[in-house]
Amino acid sequence: MAAVLGTLTPVLVGCGGDDNGPDQGRRPSGAHVTINVPGDAPTISAAVSLARPGDLVLVAPGKYHESVKISTDRITLRGESRDKVVIDGRLRQPNGIVVAAPGVAVENLTVQNNTQNGVLVTGSAKAAAGAPGQSGGYDTGDEPVTFLKSFLVSHVTATRNGLYGIYAFSAQNGVIEHSYTSGSADSGIYVGQCKPCRIVVRDNIAELNAVGYEGTNAGGDMYVVGNRLVGNRVGLTTNSDHQEKLLPQRDAVIAGNLIAANQQAATPEQADGGWGIGIGVDGGGDNQFVRNRIADNSNAGLMITATADMKPDGNRILDNTFTANKVDVGWTFPTATKGRGNCLRGNDLRTTVPARLATTASCPRPARSASPSGTWAKPTAPGGIPFTDVAAPKRQPQFPKATSTGATAVPAVPALPDTAGFRLPSASLLAAGARVLTS
Repeated sequence: MAAVLGTLTPVLVGCGGDDNGPDQGRRPSGAHVTINVPGDAPTISAAVSLARPGDLVLVAPGKYHESVKISTDRITLRGESRDKVVIDGRLRQPNGIVVAAPGVAVENLTVQNNTQNGVLVTGSAKAAAGAPGQSGGYDTGDEPVTFLKSFLVSHVTATRNGLYGIYAFSAQNGVIEHSYTSGSADSGIYVGQCKPCRIVVRDNIAELNAVGYEGTNAGGDMYVVGNRLVGNRVGLTTNSDHQEKLLPQRDAVIAGNLIAANQQAATPEQADGGWGIGIGVDGGGDNQFVRNRIADNSNAGLMITATADMKPDGNRILDNTFTANKVDVGWTFPTATKGRGNCLRGNDLRTTVPARLATTASCPRPARSASPSGTWAKPTAPGGIPFTDVAAPKRQPQFPKATSTGATAVPAVPALPDTAGFRLPSASLLAAGARVLTS
């Protein structure tokens, strides 16, 4: 992947200033206006450069070959039609949309064929510039983390992108909702380097990705709720990673999700070879997994393991239903980093490794109690396909009244869900917008 991407030439279009020249278009007079593309400005980037806080940039159907960077607070970028407004990178640019200002909403459009990300939301100048550090991550020096405060990504389709479909990095106080991701060579939705995050990822579909959802060093009011993570290589991971700051990962809530059949071969092959896993916890701690339906994963429904130096402590697995996984719940720890205080209660379980986990590690557990560990034979992952060859998505639900509703006011802090209100989802959760169905 790195060798291929290194041969591509990034293209960034229209990140200019406030000049209302004839080539750039003209902003309508007044406050909180609607700037139409191409009626008022010839490109999305030109319209965004004209916009002021409170404006709506409304994009007509068409295919737009540009990378859009939003550096103005509190503007809304919205397509008139989710499936017909397409920002297509043609594998010539790293990102489709970069949100680098707070209070921005991105709604009702498609981003595809970017070498890195479909939508990137970030407070990191290095990430916004597409400049990862030598170790593979951003902001790897001693400088403090700079957060983007408040964002919304809603009714976005992100497909066939070389890293992530929707990527929130060094960002807080946001919502990713009602979106669809597929063909991501790393993960469909990614939240990284935020603590406390105060981020809600809800009612999304992630399928045909290497990983459906990934949360790295992401915790503190971090909610992944009501999503469909079906037909990826791995459904969901929450993990600690030295490539990003704010170690370790702690305190996320994973509730009410359908996480099933995550052994789809016609997907991009991730470098670490993950396969057949519903939920993977790698060095993450104090997470809650509540009332998820976890089914038909050929390796494990929920697996907890450790990094070389990060222990997975205090994870709670509560009231989930496990069906037809090779191993419903499996814990496997290197000797030096055994987990502690992990526990289960109220789950519909058939198989665990080690055996009888529901009895030997029932909740509540003392925080210092050693978690038992075992091993099992894991299937070999088949080779993947290029992200550019992943099947095209179905038509997805539209943003309501996209052309008649004004700009979206993004709250400074989103309303956080009450976990007690999430019921066990049905096997048909969000199936109307999915290509991959559960068995």
